[in-house]
Order: sequence, then structure tokens, then C-alpha cells
Amino acid sequence: MAQTPADPGTPPGVDEVASTPNIKQVANLPKTGPFANSTNSDWAFQGHYAFGGNYNGFTVYDIANPKAPVVAAQVLCPGSQNDVSVTGNLLFLGTDSQRTNDSCDNAASTTAAPGDRWEGIKIFDISDPLTPRYLKSIKTDCGSHTQTLVPGKAGDSSAYIYVSSYNLAAADLPNCALPHDKISIIRVPLKDPAAAAVVATPVLFPDGGHPGGPADGQQPTTGCHDITAYPEKDLAAGACMGDGVLFDISVRSAPRVITTVRDTVNFSFWHSATFNNSANKVIFTDELGGGGMATCNPEIGPNRGADAIYDIVGRGDNRKLEFRSYFKIPRLNTEFENCVAHNGSLIPMPGRDIMVQAWYQGGISVWDFTDSRSPKEIAYWERGPLSATQFVGGGSWSAYWYNGFIYSNDMVKGMDVLELKDIRTNLARRAHTDEFNAQSQDNYRHW
Repeated sequence: MAQTPADPGTPPGVDEVASTPNIKQVANLPKTGPFANSTNSDWAFQGHYAFGGNYNGFTVYDIANPKAPVVAAQVLCPGSQNDVSVTGNLLFLGTDSQRTNDSCDNAASTTAAPGDRWEGIKIFDISDPLTPRYLKSIKTDCGSHTQTLVPGKAGDSSAYIYVSSYNLAAADLPNCALPHDKISIIRVPLKDPAAAAVVATPVLFPDGGHPGGPADGQQPTTGCHDITAYPEKDLAAGACMGDGVLFDISVRSAPRVITTVRDTVNFSFWHSATFNNSANKVIFTDELGGGGMATCNPEIGPNRGADAIYDIVGRGDNRKLEFRSYFKIPRLNTEFENCVAHNGSLIPMPGRDIMVQAWYQGGISVWDFTDSRSPKEIAYWERGPLSATQFVGGGSWSAYWYNGFIYSNDMVKGMDVLELKDIRTNLARRAHTDEFNAQSQDNYRHW
């Protein structure tokens, strides 16, 4: 691809790239095989492997050399979104569409009786990452739009999967009856994963949550879109459609709401959450338009389809979320590009709060929110639109930092690997971890 100047007022053209000088693409692997025409989704990492979700299954990439990654294995197992998490020898694959059965040989269900339709979590054995082996499925109400892996506490050799899902139809659906004000919690005994089962379905919004409505363009709360846990701190943050939530997860199977917050001015759809490493801030994202709109333009402005920075103030059950500021990429996109805040992760930089984030066709942004009231972008990389004449969806679904590099799962273009070289983040290149799930944050001071 041709490189274009980093001019925020002039979007790059089709198949052009624009970036700041401190970040560059070092590898790209296009989608192949059964995934060539299917959408890429989320990431998980373990050792020198990256596990990339796709609506048709998942790909195992060997990233021993990040500048020359290779496809090590592909598992064909249709069912949107196919978000992934990993721990030990296990991989969890989330399905959020009604299927004819729980095997990997399935189809979208349109005629099966409601009781015969399946959606939920599949478990794979990845003790040999080159030959993943399907172990078991667990059906969950409303399926699994996203999932959060939470390790058990000391003495509990289990993993817990917080399954987030929601109902946008505002009507009863097969496998997803209203009111859907809950999550599903799966307990996975790590020594006997075949015994995994739903152990709780806690109602998080007994009052029904935010009612939303077309008048203010906000989604009603009928479940959660995404939950990010910080197990060491016994905390989780939930992006629950119309509500932002802070949870106490000291009892893994019984998360308890500490406080909630709403933004009735600028937020449309609370999508995801990220703690800073000290767990005294939370970044919430607003996925205005569900990822299918051009929102990086003057008409939408800088405060919608953006990130919101909240400080966590107080102690114990008296903790509150206090709004500080918004952050949105400072570049304009064309009317043919979907662009809105999406999935990202912290960069392990001691003493600073810095994260990398995907913005669909808005590209990949690295930004500093150490000062909650004055966030600043320090690097970006983006492709031009997929089309110069019509709206075509695509772009980076998830962009995460893992062991010194940024990995982006582009919905259309495949895997991108980026290298960031900046005096403000260079120390982070020394931090290494053996496993990474963005929705289960580790204290990187232990890396």
C-alpha cells in the first residue's frame, strides 16, 4: 500500500495508508480458506500463538516472529461472532446466532423448534494448538455476544465465563425471552472441562435498567454487550447498552453491582470497558450505529461514537463513577467508512495510562489518558476506505498490544501487525506475558 502524509483533514484514498511516523505496519496476512469472505472478530493470545475469531470459526496464527506470522491452523465452526478466550489448554468460542445444533457442522436456524435451536459457548482443547479438539458446548439464553474469562480465586481451580448477550428486538425471541436483564455464568472445572455448566444467571437490573427509546437515540438496557474483569482487584466493568456498571466480583459466581452510570446526552450504545492498570479509571466506549455508520465526521462531532473516561472515586460500596472527558480520533473519515470507538487494550507502560484501540475504518489509535480530563492521541495508523463510491463496512475490529507489538484483526483485510516506536511507550516493549485476554485484565506490573 502507498503511504500518504499524516494529514487529519485529508483521508487516505482506497488502498492508501496514513500514519504518524512512530507507528508502522510490519506484517499483513489476508483471510484465507473458509474465512476469506467471512468477518473477522476478536483476539486471544497464548505463548507464541494468536487466536483470531471469525464468523466461520477461528484461526490459529504462529506469531513467534511477529514480522512474519503464519497461519498454523483453521477451525471451521460457523456461528457469529465467534469471540475467543483462552486459558491453559482450553479455548472458548462464543456463538450469538441461533444454529441448528451445537456441533461445528451446523447452519443458521430458521425452521427448527425453539427448543432445538442452539447458541452459547463451545469449549476446545488446545493442548496442541495446531490441532484444536472440540470438547463440549453450553447453551445460554440469548447466546454469547461476548464473553469474559475470570479465573477462580485461590483454592478454586475453575475458570468462570461471564456470558454477555442482549435483545435488541424489544420482543420475545426464541432462546431470548424478555426481560433479559441478566448474564449467564459458566463454571469450568479446569481438570474436568467436560463438566462445565451454567451455575448462575444473575439479574443485574432488577429495575429494568435504562429504558432508552428513539426520542434520545439511546438503546434500552436488555442485557450487557461486554464485561471486562480485573480479577486481582475483584472488580469488573460492564458496558450494558444503556448503562455503565461497576461490579464487585469477589464472589466469582455472584457479581454484585456497586454503582451504575448513564450518559443521556451523548452515549447511544455502551459497548465495552477498559480499566487503567491502577483500577481507578474506566474507559467506556459508545458504539453509535452498531459499527455500521460513518460517525467520524463533523455532523456527529467529537463527543458521540467516542470513548468516555470515568474516574472511580470513593471506597468499597461507596465507589462511584465520575465523568471526566471524551476522546475521539481527531481525523475525519469519508461518508463511505464505518468509524466508531471499538475494542482496545492497555499498553503496559508504568506510570502512564495509554491504550491502543480499534476504530473500524477509522484505523488504530494510540492515546494517553493519564490526565483524565485531557486525553491525547500519540499515534495512529489507518487504511483508506474500501470504496470511494459506496458505503462498504470493514476495518479493525480489535487492536491489542501483546508482547511488544499491536495485533489488529481487520474484518476484511485480515491480520495486521504494527510496531510502535515512541519514547513515551518504549519501556512497554520489555513487558511480556504468557497469556492475554483483553476482557480479563492482568496487573501488568507483574509481567
